[in-house]
Amino acid sequence: MTLNHIRFGHGKPLLLVHGLGGSWRSWTPVLALLGAQREVVAIDLPGFGASVALDHQPSIDALADAVEDFLEKSGLRGVDAVGSSLGARVVLELARRGSHVGAVVALDPGGFWQRWQAHVFFVSVWLSVRLLAILRPLLDRVLRSRAGRSLLLARLSSRPTALAPAIALEEMRGYARKPAMDSLLYQLAYREPQRGAPPGSIAAPLVIGWGRADRVCPPAQAARALALFPDARLHWFEHCGHFPHWDAPEATVKLILETTGAAPRSAAPTAGSPPSTSARSVRGAVDAGRYGAIRARPC
Repeated sequence: MTLNHIRFGHGKPLLLVHGLGGSWRSWTPVLALLGAQREVVAIDLPGFGASVALDHQPSIDALADAVEDFLEKSGLRGVDAVGSSLGARVVLELARRGSHVGAVVALDPGGFWQRWQAHVFFVSVWLSVRLLAILRPLLDRVLRSRAGRSLLLARLSSRPTALAPAIALEEMRGYARKPAMDSLLYQLAYREPQRGAPPGSIAAPLVIGWGRADRVCPPAQAARALALFPDARLHWFEHCGHFPHWDAPEATVKLILETTGAAPRSAAPTAGSPPSTSARSVRGAVDAGRYGAIRARPC
């Protein structure tokens, strides 16, 4: 399976897996911070970003198979992995299988809902995708305004007006342009089994992170996730929505580095401290759209 990805930084490799509708660019708020400490490998899942779609029905199993194939071909078997939303479900499945990843951080994983919650998820996201498709020609203008970001990103972020317009635009365009979105959305809401792992079956560190203000996967679903993955530790992100790496990037990076056993060589850069040379160069490349500077490529 060919997956578009970026690979940059220095240190122990770290895999990043984005959520539904996103791409590797969804991780932009934490890329520079992580790249200063780790070799970051951020992928586009099949059918998202610049990766080709699967030739069969997408599912968590199918996406996990594609990621496993990518890891084998890239020499990354046993890599530490971080996932967000849909990507969090994928890395949890990889942890459950126990063969291709090391330590895992799953941020606000989707799918741990009761039946009525699945209906709410499906309908709300389905309507959001339709709205974004209608607004697509105007998204750039809409998202440059604080009011526009507040309206369109309120379900993903607890601080939508603080998000950079370019990041918001890339994410919303992803939702609007995915032809296979409906199929995957229905699969996730109604067909995906809620599988877990028996106690003691996952030896590597496993953390499930959840935003207290998550409006996509409400915090009450965390109890179901922990029941299915009893080896996991639950970490709460206070005042954060569905994407903690947007709302609290420094806290998210700290959790990732601590969980994966790669504590910062000094301390992870904070909002008030100057980034390292590596972090500065990565941040500049991302902000300027010079993705080639951080080696975006298929594999």
